[in-house]
Amino acid sequence: MLILSRKTDEKIKIGEDITLTIIEIRGDQVKIGVEAPKNVKVFRQEVFNAIKNENKSAAETTNVAGIDAITKLLKK
Repeated sequence: MLILSRKTDEKIKIGEDITLTIIEIRGDQVKIGVEAPKNVKVFRQEVFNAIKNENKSAAETTNVAGIDAITKLLKK
């Protein structure tokens, strides 16, 4: 992990296309602006985890339903 110190209005570049800007520092909260191409998805970690869990749950539900449907077809 790379750890960087930045002040308000200072930036961090990630590759050619992504820029992080420190917008505001207030107490223990930091506001960060993210500039990235539209094809790059940017999420807060907790939102990313929720999406990942929801996708996993949907895939498991779909697989069970699909297996049940195939089993019924094979029995005919």
